Amino acid sequence: MGGIAAIAKAAGHRVTGSDRNVYPPMSTQLEALGIEVVEGFAASQLEPVPDVVVVGNVMTRGQPVIEALLERGIPFESGPEWLARHVLRDRWVLGVAGTHGKTTTTSMLAWVLEYAGLSPGFLIGGVPEDFGISARLGESPFFVIEADEYDTAFFDKRAKFVHYRPRTAILNNLEFDHADIYPDLPAIQRQFHHLVRTVPGAGLLVWNAADERLAQTLDMGCWTPREGFARDGAPGATWSARATGGRDDGSAFDVLESGRTVGTVEWGLLGWHNVDNALATIAAARHAGVPPEVACGALREFRGVKRRMELRGEQRGVRVYDDFAHHPTAIATTIDGLRRRVGAQRIIAILEPRSNTMRLGVHRDALAPSLAVADEVWLYAPADLGWDASTVVAALGSRARVRHDIDSMAAELAAGLRPGDHALIMSNGGFGGLHGKLLAALAAGQGSSEGRA
Repeated sequence: MGGIAAIAKAAGHRVTGSDRNVYPPMSTQLEALGIEVVEGFAASQLEPVPDVVVVGNVMTRGQPVIEALLERGIPFESGPEWLARHVLRDRWVLGVAGTHGKTTTTSMLAWVLEYAGLSPGFLIGGVPEDFGISARLGESPFFVIEADEYDTAFFDKRAKFVHYRPRTAILNNLEFDHADIYPDLPAIQRQFHHLVRTVPGAGLLVWNAADERLAQTLDMGCWTPREGFARDGAPGATWSARATGGRDDGSAFDVLESGRTVGTVEWGLLGWHNVDNALATIAAARHAGVPPEVACGALREFRGVKRRMELRGEQRGVRVYDDFAHHPTAIATTIDGLRRRVGAQRIIAILEPRSNTMRLGVHRDALAPSLAVADEVWLYAPADLGWDASTVVAALGSRARVRHDIDSMAAELAAGLRPGDHALIMSNGGFGGLHGKLLAALAAGQGSSEGRA
């Protein structure tokens, strides 16, 4: 919604908005754009009466502003509906869908098109380091959008991405998520198939050929040419990759099209999941007219996305990272990528189970296996967590612990960390400012005796 606000402002509208507990980087981005954000959802924010209210999917019946909106008959639209009508119509839309990797892949694709001189518009659920903003109206026919499967609004329960009508669509992967709105995996597959139905016959579907659930979805019907990708060259994959330079952490690889090397990427990103993201990007960019070798050149300069394995700082030899991982698969691939880079150095994984699905406990049995590669695991369990976190601790044994207060967790972490450690903080929210609190505690000398020596 912050990105939509930025695009509306760029299109010449006066924009205000409301939310609760807005945190960086979006809060600072909105402030820099001069967009006023009102805290909370009181009916008074509808004074003076706006011309139109763009409603985000966090809004529900019963909230004062929504009840007032309906009573007064003020025009309203969902965010995806407003985008489709006012921005995406008549543009070449490149949509990036999938359970994992949407933000990173969308950022890569926007950057590749920018590098190639195509000046795309974009809307991304994060802030790419290469742009410093999450959204832009753009100057060309191309518009790159993160195509989310979450529902649209309280009055439209379809997935957001059915509104976008992409000409080029990436399907990164498909797993069960969003348990607060989808009862099971087949329900999500149906939504993905709705997206497939909107891609024209002259378009392109770029899909993960190693993902059985995506294959099942496409078997439900596909009317568009497709190109598969899989880093290991699974059957049906046009695009694959091969480690190079003696590195096995995803930081250097050859790109192969139908078995023929078409480029090499060496970059600062880690993990073979990001190699898959790169292959999808290269295929989609080629559909928009960017040769693979140019795309590889762009990816070599790609600087990543804020809150995706972002190094927030280093104090007393301890490196503190911020990562958005909030699903067991994403947690596992993130830790695996870091392990491949740091070898035997200690990884301390600190997790806030904040997403609706996490809070419902849907993934609790998969959490311990996803965290198994870490040397220590710290799990934040607020009082309103909907399940008993001790089950994860029991599965991980002495390496794991549960804490209920962020300030005391920061102090305790700082006391136990030592030079060479990697503190990987994972949450899809602000985690109560834990990153800054931990770095401050370390800087203040609250580390272990080994760290102070």
